[in-house]
Amino acid sequence: MSIPTSRMAFPSRQEDLVEVRGVCPHDCPDTCAWIVTVDRTTGRAIRLRGAEDHPITRGFLCTKVNHYLERTYHPERLLHPLRRTGAKGKGRFERITWDEALDEIAQRLKEIIERYGAEAILPYSYTGTMGVVQGQSMDRRFFHRLGATRLLRTICSDAGFTGLIYTLGAARGTPPEAFAHARYIILWGANLLTTNVHLWPFVREAQKNGAKVVCIDPVRTRTARASDWWLPILPGTDGALALAMMHVIFREGLEDREFIEEHCFGGDQLRERVMEWSPERAAAITGLAPDAITRLAREYATTRPAVIRINYGLQRHAGGGMAVRNIACLPALVGAWRDVGGGLLLSTSGAFPLNDQKLERPDLRPRDTRAVNMVELGRILNEMDDPPIKALVVYNSNPAAVAPDQAAVHKGLSREDLFTVVLEHFQTDTADYADIVLPATTQLEHWDLVKPYGHYYLALNHPAIAPLGESKPNSEIFRLLAQRMGFDDPCFQDDDLTIIRQALESDAPELAGVTLERLQEHGFVRLNLPELYRPFANGHFPTPSGKCELYSERMAQDGYDPLPTYTPPNWEKSSYPKGGDGELLLVSPSAHYFLNSSFANVERLLRREGEPVLWIHPDDAARRDVKDGQMVRVWNERGDFLARARVTEDVRPGVCMTPSVWWSKLSPGRRNVNFVTSQALADMGGGATFHDCVVNVGPAD
Repeated sequence: MSIPTSRMAFPSRQEDLVEVRGVCPHDCPDTCAWIVTVDRTTGRAIRLRGAEDHPITRGFLCTKVNHYLERTYHPERLLHPLRRTGAKGKGRFERITWDEALDEIAQRLKEIIERYGAEAILPYSYTGTMGVVQGQSMDRRFFHRLGATRLLRTICSDAGFTGLIYTLGAARGTPPEAFAHARYIILWGANLLTTNVHLWPFVREAQKNGAKVVCIDPVRTRTARASDWWLPILPGTDGALALAMMHVIFREGLEDREFIEEHCFGGDQLRERVMEWSPERAAAITGLAPDAITRLAREYATTRPAVIRINYGLQRHAGGGMAVRNIACLPALVGAWRDVGGGLLLSTSGAFPLNDQKLERPDLRPRDTRAVNMVELGRILNEMDDPPIKALVVYNSNPAAVAPDQAAVHKGLSREDLFTVVLEHFQTDTADYADIVLPATTQLEHWDLVKPYGHYYLALNHPAIAPLGESKPNSEIFRLLAQRMGFDDPCFQDDDLTIIRQALESDAPELAGVTLERLQEHGFVRLNLPELYRPFANGHFPTPSGKCELYSERMAQDGYDPLPTYTPPNWEKSSYPKGGDGELLLVSPSAHYFLNSSFANVERLLRREGEPVLWIHPDDAARRDVKDGQMVRVWNERGDFLARARVTEDVRPGVCMTPSVWWSKLSPGRRNVNFVTSQALADMGGGATFHDCVVNVGPAD
């Protein structure tokens, strides 16, 4: 199944080879710049490598994207429009023409609008591509003009983003290059070697120069093994740990009083609040020793520069927004924002002021169009009324694998009265339920503009090869659908390069000098920021007060506690704390060789990932008569899945872990971990609660 990736495989003269610059489209903070080598005599891409001149990519790609050519030329790639011929979910289709597909889609949508109204139509998309052209331009214009139900795209990061913005005012943070200057690095719920590998060289450089690297994670991941200190916290209790750290900092006079007085709002109120959060109190919640909590706080507060890397897993529970808010207060308390190599990084996405109004054209949308949360897709498809959802258009996502509460999702997708259209590269779990499947291009075959959320370099993707088969870019598919629907607004005539120019039309200083021409020449351009960028070294937080809001009046107005507090995860209400033979806490972080559900059908990566496994501590395994290597059943009131037991001390007692996301149809029993995860929402932003999950575990029958 593997394809050739060297010049030797396609004998050509040197002058027949051309290199094309592009950028990885996947949902990863690294947003790697890449270079594609194309044989002009065959039109085939024969090599892909990381751009050597990109300051973050630095010439290498991750273990997944290294095999992007295998994904592009995969023998099961969808190359023609398809119409369903069998029962929903069975994946039986016949080939049809583009005209037939587009005419049928337009006819069905018009019939639904006439009978139920446009809000009976729901788009469902997320970050199957991070590109703004193929992910949030012509598609958004189409559904806005249609008047479809709006989708709140909250499934990944919105809880943490909300908590961060209440505190700092924007999703900005320490540049990855600056981590090399740090002397104390906390990787808080961040498995860099799997999900942020291009930050790791900067962490290693700091570590070699004497920095201490601390990893806070319920699982001893690859990154935890390479760190100097692993703190195996209970899932969902990070907010309590941050409060106890603040308690120690104030109690022992380790705070930066000048920074707090000049650049923070609510310092005195916070000091009073955290006095009740002793390390002993937090220890009973987090599962960490009081001495370890005290030591962590002291080392963090007394070592400069100190930086915290937060990742998204720690906010996927009922208290996720508040947990991120609590952690985001720490750098201000110790003045870490002053230093090159100090501060905090969750996301840099707030530094890219692209012109979303021109990209998405929300002005086309009727007023008061209803909105639904993508996390609740199972409920939406099965229970929503007035009007019910009668048409679903899925692109850049695979909800039949990645959405929580899969039994409910599959039940909804199985409805015969639900007209489903899927734009895809492969016959995914979701595509199996489609009425019409449309073949989409990959990143090698279209234009796009990609803004990262892990660094400050905007990147342009040049198409390197012609679209395979009859595949078309998402942007072109929605242009054609707009024509079929009779939309004559001029914006539906914009080509992809015009859309990119529109996205860059901004008076924001960060985009000064960032033009399409520069991007075409260099492939990537750094934002117009200082060379040694320290986002809040001198305060200037983009909050209502202009300061780091330790006390937030906005939070009070929105119904939250205005001060950092502890919002417990839902699992604290379960039977888990009552005995070792009861339920376990389940977390399902990213598999090393998959990226969400992408790459989960690439043969080489499937072999490396192996099969679904469940990490379980020896004590928990013994109580349940589970042996290493045995097939186990994992279940709760929502459903179950099967996995191979890995009995190991690399996961803390009371917790089990399964890497995700496997396609359901490639999993034992055709069920993956999301058959047990919940549609419950986090405390802020409507975020998902994937890691707030209690399960039973036992030997499989």
